[in-house]
Parts: sequence; structure tokens; C-alpha cells
Amino acid sequence: MNLFAAFEPIAAIATTPQSTQLLHPLCQSLRATLYVPETLSLIDSTTCHYQDSLKAHLATIWAENKAFIFCLATGAVIRLIAPLLEDKGSDPAIIVIDPKGQYVISLCSGHQGGADRLAQLIAQQLNATPIITGASHSLNLPAIDILGLPFGWRKGPGDWTRVSHAIASQKRVQVVQEAGSRLWQDNLPQNHHFYFGFPEIEENAPIAARVWISATKRKFAEGSTFPKVQWYPRVLWVGIGCIRGTSQGLIESAIEEVCLKYHLATEAIAGIATIDIKADEVGIVEYCQEKQYPLFTYSSDVLNTIKVPNPSEVVKEEVGTASVAEAAAIYGANYWFSYGGNKEKETENREQIELENSLLVTKQVIKSDNEAVTVAIAQSELEYTGKEGTIYLVGMGPGSLEQITPAAKTAINQADAIIGYSLYLELIESLQRPGQIIESLPITKEKQRAQRAIELAQWGLSVAVISSGDCGIYGMAGLVLEELKNINWNGKIPNIEVFPGITALQAAAARVGTPLMHDFCAISLSDLLTPWEVIKQRLESAAIGDFVTALYNPRSQTRQNQIVEAQSIFLQHRNPNTPVALVRCAYRQDETIILTNLEEMLNHNIDMLTTVLIGNSSTFFHKNWMITPRGYNQLRV
Repeated sequence: MNLFAAFEPIAAIATTPQSTQLLHPLCQSLRATLYVPETLSLIDSTTCHYQDSLKAHLATIWAENKAFIFCLATGAVIRLIAPLLEDKGSDPAIIVIDPKGQYVISLCSGHQGGADRLAQLIAQQLNATPIITGASHSLNLPAIDILGLPFGWRKGPGDWTRVSHAIASQKRVQVVQEAGSRLWQDNLPQNHHFYFGFPEIEENAPIAARVWISATKRKFAEGSTFPKVQWYPRVLWVGIGCIRGTSQGLIESAIEEVCLKYHLATEAIAGIATIDIKADEVGIVEYCQEKQYPLFTYSSDVLNTIKVPNPSEVVKEEVGTASVAEAAAIYGANYWFSYGGNKEKETENREQIELENSLLVTKQVIKSDNEAVTVAIAQSELEYTGKEGTIYLVGMGPGSLEQITPAAKTAINQADAIIGYSLYLELIESLQRPGQIIESLPITKEKQRAQRAIELAQWGLSVAVISSGDCGIYGMAGLVLEELKNINWNGKIPNIEVFPGITALQAAAARVGTPLMHDFCAISLSDLLTPWEVIKQRLESAAIGDFVTALYNPRSQTRQNQIVEAQSIFLQHRNPNTPVALVRCAYRQDETIILTNLEEMLNHNIDMLTTVLIGNSSTFFHKNWMITPRGYNQLRV
């Protein structure tokens, strides 16, 4: 999977050998096309010559690309792109990188074009400093004009520039949210200036702007000096019934007519629901294809379980259920999404009154000549995102940012949501960006973390699940995949990508020398998930087999004796002077390293943050370095 796919296609511009050398490997990671003048040699098929002036060349490729990366002076870039800029809603992202690759500047189209995010991602690749000058970013606030994009909201009317300015000026901005996810509210910084609800305007703290988040279509007064904007969460499910052969045109006009009558925004439509015998109804299918709406169809048996205000015996005799439009709208709104992928839940699992209350518009019949459409509308508690979710299983290494791979950093920054243990989230705080959903669950809540990540990904978000070390070694990756298996995951949606990291035994070994140069194994002494008798058998086998052994989770406040028994087992098969390294919090600020031996190891502090490395029969210390010979000196030439 390409983490930069959202920005493609990308064009990069280099005009000197130095800038070409800087951008070429970056372009390979980004799958970008690198353009260089004819005076420079092409490196491979990913580079192209431009023959005219750069200004003329940009004009020819401007509309073809969603992002441009320049390794030029900022002033030169501004003069080159100025004639091409039209509107921040359609302009491509513009990134400038200095020739030494120390700074990555988000120059233009930072919010809607994604330049701010792209600058951060490129900076992770180059180990550079991102330069982002937007006020919302400096306040750690999500930009209001892209606030709803992760949730699939549709952008409505309003004075977006003035509302953004009010937020940037830290003035009091009222938010009236009547629909859609409130996860973004839960992740605002404590010092934000949003006010939720309908307060009385106070003289000392007046409301400077308003943000509506609703399925209702608001009418903003023309000429008003008070700035307002609207987002439309996709929460409306339209139930449809129609005479066979009804045209797409009548279906579309009927839905628009009903929405207009009840002041509902067509932008807030999530999808269309109907009875299964209408799955091939041409007018409905074509309408959904044109509008890119999902079409959910349900059997008459399912629709019969829904209590509706306007049942019809005539309809029941015809199709086997007393309601199509109303029942389908209600069922679609309440059951379009179900964690675990089971959309055919039994209605008795929910209060019937909740289902009835979701119906906003009872069935409306619109006729024209020999055609007829029945429309009903229900509102879902959860919006339809229209996206396929992804889970990034990320190993963050031992805890130092320098030890995290560029790909892992990119995944963390790119994700809509990050889930992890609180300590790990604190260690990667500088990689996070405004607007991300950050959820922390404590140790022993690993299963809940996995399930929450799957739930968010099935909803359509990209989710980074953070593990220390390598996510696939005593980390969260295996548990997430197990939980996916338990819900009959199809192996494709949500998409999974694993980002490996430096695990604890590697980090500990690197801090003390080369203890892992020969065969080694890792054993966790925690018996929360593995019976102690099984762990003892593994310790015995490792000791007998003369493996260099890394012990994870050696001792906790409630589990004190396992490390004692482990030492006893190894002393039965190893020399008491066998080198042992105790490494706590490798590469972190409170790192401690103790070199000792098997007999004396328990004289030192050992806890859950300690990795114990026990050498084999050939391991030795030299000048405070722990070394396990590989055996090269014994090779016969």
C-alpha cells in the first residue's frame, strides 16, 4: 500500500544535480515523477526532461497533478506558480524543499490541497523539519475547512475564510452539531475557543462565528455580516419503493422534492435502501451509480420486523411486507453499519422505539404519468463515510523517535486515528497532527484496543495501532489479526499494513554490544496469557540448547518469583559466570544498563521495563562490551 496515494499524481521539480540527488529517492517512495531540465542526465524511468522553460512546462502539467514538490528558492517558486493559482479549493498542494533537505515548507493549499499533511509526511522521510505557517496548526486545531473529511462529511455553504479567521484569532466560535461523529470534539486541546450549543451572547465574550454540523439545510441570510458555515454529515437513509420501470429522473426529482419540503440537505444523504426484489430496478441502480450512493436491499422477512407508522395491506399482498420505503429507511439507518460485519441483526436487540424515532419523513408518494415513487427518510446515529478503512500495525521501536522507521512515522502521521497504550502515545506525540483521533487504553486492555481499531477501520477510518518494539513480536499485530479472523474478515477490507520496528531484544543488544551474534530466542515470563508450566518448559529447553536468551516481562509488582525460577533453571545448565545484561528503557531518557552475570543478576533492580539478556556458553565481556562469537575464527580456509 502507498501511504501517499491520497496526494497522487505528484510532480517533483529539480533544476540542479544537488536537488536531483535529493528528490530522486524521495520520488521513488512517493511514486512521483521527477522533472529535470535537458542539461541534466536522466537517472531512470521515473525522471523526465522538460524541454521548454520551467514556467511553460508547469502550465502543461499543472492540471494533471494534485501536488508539486519543488527543490528551488521559495521566491522563484512563488513567481512560477502565481499565474496558475485559481482557488484554494482546487489548487494543488505546493511543497518547497531547501537544497540540503533540512526544511520542508508547506507553501500553498495547505488545508484543502493537503500541503500541510504532505509537508509533514515528506519531513518524516527526509528527517527534516516541516514548516507549516497556518494558524490552526500552530493552535493544534483541525482546520475548519477540512474538519469533516475523515468522516465523509460534505462541505456546505458559508463564509469559510472569515470563520477560519475567527478561529485563528482565538475568538469564541459557536458549534451547533446536530448530527455526525463527535470524536473530533473529544480530541480538541484544552484551551480551544469553540462553544458547543446555544449560549446567550455575553458582552465580554460575544460569538464571533458559527459552525453548523447538521443534515438540515440552513438558509444563510444574504448580506449578513455574521460569518457562518455548514458541514453535512451523511446520516440520511432514503427508503425507496416504486412501480417497476420508474425512471431515474422521477426517482431523483422525487427525492429532491421531499428533501426540499422537509428542509433536509441532499448532501447529507448516506445511501438508498429498498426491498431486495428492487435490486435490479434500473432507475434506482442508475441513480445510485450517478450519485455514488450505496444501495442496500433487504428481504421482505427483514422489513416485516420493522414497525412503521403507515403499513399497507396492498403492499404486503404484492411484495410480502406491509412497508418498503419506511421500513427500508429505518432498517438502513439503524443497521447499515454493525461492528463485526453483521448487518442482519435481529431487531429485538434494539428498543423498537429507537427505530421508530429514527424516521424523519414518513412515506411520500410522487407520481408522474404511469410512474410512481414512494420516498421515506430516516436518520442514522452514525454517518456513512464512503471510504474503505485501513489498519496500520505500527512498531515504534524502543521509544526514541530516531529509532522509528520513516515508513512508520509516515503511517502514524497519516492515520485518521491512533490507538495505543498511554506511554507509547506520549512518546510519539511529536509525530501527531491536529485533528487526529487519539485513544488510549491501558495495559490489560489490549483486546479492547484491537476491537476498537477494527471498529473504526470498518467504519472507514485509517487507524494506526501502536506497539513498542516490533508490533509483530509480543505486540498488537497478532491480536488484531486474530480479532479480524473471529469476525470472518475477508482479508481485504479493512486493509492491513504492518510496519516493523526495532524490538526490545534488538535495542537492548545494540546498547551492550553483540550478544545476539549466534542462535538466540525470546521468552516472556508473563503468565497472564501463557501457563507458567509451559513457560518453564521453554526456559528449560533454551537453557539446555545453549541459546542466548532474551527474557521479556521479567518481573511486575504482583509477579515476583518467575525471574527467580528462571535464574534457577539456567543455573542448572549454565556457568554461574555466564554474562548477563540488564537493559531498562533502551534509548529513552531514563535508560539504565547493568552488566552482570547469571549468579548475581538478581542483586540488581529488574522490572517490567527491563530486558534480560542471558549469554550462551561462549559469550564473554570485553571492555564493558557483551560479545557472542559467531564462530568465524574457527572456519577452515
